[in-house]
Amino acid sequence: MAQYFAPGVYVEEVPPAARPIAGVGTSVAGFIGVAADDVVMPTRPDSPPATFPLAPAGVPQLITGWEQFRNTFGDFQTGNAILAHAVYGFFHNGGTRCWVQRVADTGALSDPAEELARFAPIDEIAIVAIPGATTNVQHEAILGHCFNLKDRFAVLDGVQSPATLTPANIALVGRSEAGGYGAVYFPWIKVFDPITNTVTSVPPSGHIAGIYARSDATRGVHKAPANEVVLGAVEVDRALSRADQEGLNPDGVNVIRLLTGAIKVWGARTRADADHSEFQYISTRRFFNFLRESIDEGTQFVVFEPNNPALWQRITRSVGDFLLNQWQAGALFGETPRQAFFVRCDKDTNANAGPGQVITEIGVAIVQPAEFVIFRIQQTTGG
Repeated sequence: MAQYFAPGVYVEEVPPAARPIAGVGTSVAGFIGVAADDVVMPTRPDSPPATFPLAPAGVPQLITGWEQFRNTFGDFQTGNAILAHAVYGFFHNGGTRCWVQRVADTGALSDPAEELARFAPIDEIAIVAIPGATTNVQHEAILGHCFNLKDRFAVLDGVQSPATLTPANIALVGRSEAGGYGAVYFPWIKVFDPITNTVTSVPPSGHIAGIYARSDATRGVHKAPANEVVLGAVEVDRALSRADQEGLNPDGVNVIRLLTGAIKVWGARTRADADHSEFQYISTRRFFNFLRESIDEGTQFVVFEPNNPALWQRITRSVGDFLLNQWQAGALFGETPRQAFFVRCDKDTNANAGPGQVITEIGVAIVQPAEFVIFRIQQTTGG
């Protein structure tokens, strides 16, 4: 405490009792794909002329625009086509920031666990995709990566040409607890290909990741990234009807359909199994990830503070104010804050806490998407 020796007015800066919690980012994507060692790189604007160096394999690169991708992994060409279309689709649909890691050939992606491990230290990644990866081993690895870290979500491509139109043939990975951290999309989409100057089929995961980013920016992560136009798509690889979707949607296959003249994402479900149905919707899982990560990072000031009722009140205030903001933004369900969430950190929650532990209980009612909109209409006699 400061000491004062002369009469007068003194102004002191006092730290706030509660510190605001800022929401973490939710739209940074991580892509892994093939860019062969022999891809042709663009020419640098140097004198004498030289080409940009190709990024080394297995080293994630931060990319913030299409031009930067071209200068790092090459323009559209045979050696990087799937990856290039995915990243271009990401930026075209609203993405602004992603990490891209290349492998030299498709064999390195047969089991991508090692490649995915290089994404683990990059905390800002919130969406993970390996465009064109459709095998059970690949999907299990991506979902396992997201499930273990619990701060990111997998966008998975369905099999391009299934033998029959069944969920098991489109999504080779089964539904599970880890499946709550990912979603499968079908069919593939058709885009203009500057390599051949024709329309070609590409996996949709890059475009979908961009839609996630666009929806997060315009509506918030609590809004399901569905009923959104896939920008850049000119056709779908396979046209599906409502009857087709009725056989796919209940089993967690999200359909891309041509509706009212536009190609739209028309599904919002994860691969969660029946035992974890509370996370059957993409928006629920991603918003829960957002809450956990935001509260984790926003309450680091608590560590090593004196564990007493004053600290409990600071925790309650910080977390409560953050959740109040989420309720006001429409992310939590309830007519009043009391109905939407609670935060408890007091002598009761800490009665059985171990040495050095402070325990806070939080409950939230997350809004769910209106997946089935029903209007009941009846004819009445005028009079």
